[in-house]
Amino acid sequence: MNMENELANIKKWIILYPIYMNSKKTVAEGRRISLSNACENPTCVEIGDCCSFLKLPFAIEIDKAYPRDFMQRGRVRVLLKRVDGTLCNSSISSRKQLMLRVAEMVPKHHGRTKKQETVSTSTAGPSSKSGKGGKKRR
Repeated sequence: MNMENELANIKKWIILYPIYMNSKKTVAEGRRISLSNACENPTCVEIGDCCSFLKLPFAIEIDKAYPRDFMQRGRVRVLLKRVDGTLCNSSISSRKQLMLRVAEMVPKHHGRTKKQETVSTSTAGPSSKSGKGGKKRR
């Protein structure tokens, strides 16, 4: 019954938009942690995986959008404190701490490490001569 009660009360869980931890965004665009701690383009699935690794209950809401940028789809709801006020994970007591931990873990995400390997091998070809081409001035 206790777990059902908490899941029914999902509206009270904290919300994490991926944009909060996106190093590509400015504070005005919605980033909430320092650039040095932020990660590049986190996804809801990656944030969810990090929450499950930290043993925090979470729910991904794909149909929701970030209010300042409605093209950014998806958000993650996370339960930090149970109904009785105890923390789900004793090492994370605030939203800020959770954002910092998740942003730290996303670059190490298993889906990400594979993608980066394929990208680096494809761009390692011979580079063509670069510079300004065009008409010569007289």
